[in-house]
Amino acid sequence: MKIKVKNLDETKKMAQAFASLIDKKGLFVTLTGDIGAGKTQFIRYILEYLNVKDKVTSPSFVILNEYKSELCPIYHFDLYRLEEKGLKSIISELREYSKEGYLTFIEWAEFAHDEIPKNAFKINVLYDEDDVDIRWFEFIENNNNKEFIENLSKRL
Repeated sequence: MKIKVKNLDETKKMAQAFASLIDKKGLFVTLTGDIGAGKTQFIRYILEYLNVKDKVTSPSFVILNEYKSELCPIYHFDLYRLEEKGLKSIISELREYSKEGYLTFIEWAEFAHDEIPKNAFKINVLYDEDDVDIRWFEFIENNNNKEFIENLSKRL
């Protein structure tokens, strides 16, 4: 499913609809796409909806941010600056936080190669080819998230 987003208000609305579907089982979400297209902002709006009180920032330089939530533990990775050696140092965390009971976001998941679980919820965020103010959020369907995407579609 592809969603066209024209501004931050529409991004926020979409993120809130997404967040409203997350339960205590958590979710393992990967985000790929253009630099600066809105991956971190989308996560920020989700966590705002989930009443995370901490300041939500991109973990570009620290690799991992952890947030407290009444729903479940939340982990936010950014793999952009990791090289193969650095990735190897966090493999155990990626595997651990892909289990049920965690809400985990992985920005720049394409740098994780084969370390992303097959059941990950994948989102691709791209600039529109004709208008840089427009973004496209592509929610990639798999056997594990079909119902989630259908419910998200109904809320938008």
